[in-house]
Amino acid sequence: MKMTTEEAFVKTLQAHGIRHAFGIIGSAMMPISDIFPAAGITFWDCAHEMTAGMMADGYTRATGEMSMMIAQNGPGITNFVTSVKTAYWNHTPCLLVTPQAANKTIGQGGFQEMEQMNLFADCVAYQEEVRDPSRICEVLARVISKAHRLSGPAQINIPRDFWTQVVDIEIPEPINFEVSPGGTDSIASAAALLSEAKFPVILNGAGVVLAEGGIEASRILAEKLDAPVCVGYQHNDAFPGNHPLFAGPLGYNGSKAGMELISKADVVLALGTRLNPFSTLPGYGIDYWPTNAKVIQVDINPDRIGLTKKVTVGIVGDATKVANGITSQLADTAGDAGREERKNLIATTKSAWAQELTSLDHEQDDPGTTWNERARDARPDWMSPRQAWRAIQSAMPEDAIISSDIGNNCAIGNAYPSFPTGRKYLAPGLFGPCGYGLPSIIGAKIGQRDVPVIGFAGDGAFGISVNELTAIGRDEWPAITQIVFRNYQWGAEKRNSTLWFDDNFVGTELDMKVSYAGIAQACGLKGVQTRTMEETTAALKQAIVDQMENNTTTLIEVILNQELGEPFRRDAMKKPVKVAGIDASDMAAE
Repeated sequence: MKMTTEEAFVKTLQAHGIRHAFGIIGSAMMPISDIFPAAGITFWDCAHEMTAGMMADGYTRATGEMSMMIAQNGPGITNFVTSVKTAYWNHTPCLLVTPQAANKTIGQGGFQEMEQMNLFADCVAYQEEVRDPSRICEVLARVISKAHRLSGPAQINIPRDFWTQVVDIEIPEPINFEVSPGGTDSIASAAALLSEAKFPVILNGAGVVLAEGGIEASRILAEKLDAPVCVGYQHNDAFPGNHPLFAGPLGYNGSKAGMELISKADVVLALGTRLNPFSTLPGYGIDYWPTNAKVIQVDINPDRIGLTKKVTVGIVGDATKVANGITSQLADTAGDAGREERKNLIATTKSAWAQELTSLDHEQDDPGTTWNERARDARPDWMSPRQAWRAIQSAMPEDAIISSDIGNNCAIGNAYPSFPTGRKYLAPGLFGPCGYGLPSIIGAKIGQRDVPVIGFAGDGAFGISVNELTAIGRDEWPAITQIVFRNYQWGAEKRNSTLWFDDNFVGTELDMKVSYAGIAQACGLKGVQTRTMEETTAALKQAIVDQMENNTTTLIEVILNQELGEPFRRDAMKKPVKVAGIDASDMAAE
């Protein structure tokens, strides 16, 4: 069939149901963006490509539907690097379309020329360049298929002079595949281990959320065993929060209940998780990982099995099918050993942690440091981060989707939210970029218009994505609610400074004259400041009403004292040693 390459490209997008593209308009992509409206594809013209990519990540994670990132070749495309790498470690199947400098001028150092394949080689699950205009549909269909199969972003690179070519081409059918249920022998071995376990524990990861029916399959298995279910760091939505077997998130600022319970395990089923370091490192001073337990690790990617922890049984497969396969092969007596004692221990451990969590008001200082004490004394009437999180929890709708940025105040909140279903909790993941909270929740709202959404960010991280306030006030953009924790500092780095650098605060202080609520108002949005728990709860309740009923975006600037929570990387930091010494007098003269 005769058609132009841009028509062929867009028809292939339609065949795969790709309805949303995020980026900034540029001449290299205009041959296809020109026909997006006619094709039923919405182009969301953002304020910056990095945050556009994070919107795409948030959209896909909230809906399960693939979206697209696209921008001008060269500098527009380079701005996607951070968000694409973020999507990679979030296991998000996004399509990255990178128009390239014209084929006939590549290598001449022309305008906006960049080697875009090497740029993303370490950021995508798959990449391919179009070598001839007649192959554009073939390559695009394969790239989309690889993104789905490998559960990560995939890149198609297209020289811009390949657009507007007339080609004889067929639109390929989407390439579908059946996910693996795991190996027969490995499933049987896992079922045998769990059948004999005296204290089995399940650890759910992102793979449970991503697999269709994964949470339900893990619930059935957990109930068969009466096994507590922990979730990995930033995967609070991987098991129903109201279930009596839910033990909460492991790792940094997670659930003490989960940590105490998994420490007693003789068999751990790590379901749909690569066992990343933040899900296994000590927390609250508890070195909870059960080093003598037998570990069954399930991951769709064989390269990640046994990568971080010693594994007894490795299973390559889909979390849902593997969980169902294990359940079907459990012995009739599976879970009977110590069942009642285990159920009672789960209940009492969870209750004790819930009481402790609701009573926490302030952050503790490490021995030899006094910053948090000084912070409270300096602003005795200002809220602490823990008080703010309790106020937020009392106003958060049960069905809300939330996003969390990276940073100290967001991390303090790791143990608080839980969810009845999956695809509710968006977080920057193990790449850890600042600026994720706002754009990802915008993407989620675009995909889930009937669901309340709330974004969270500290004031340092929010400054990286604040420019999107200039984009989202336009009529076609849906309303969202954004909370900014305002303590006027880069908190994580400041805590490091108190612990290892003798309160030498280099680059940690933010401008106290800036008002993010004022910026929101200047952008035509609603901006409010809160200074008490009561004000914060009331503002959030009203913001949700405004979002859902009045199509009004609200930014809530929560003013906090400067208390600092647990540092991110105790395992990676140490006190510096002075040997030669540094003195300003050694600086060369001007």
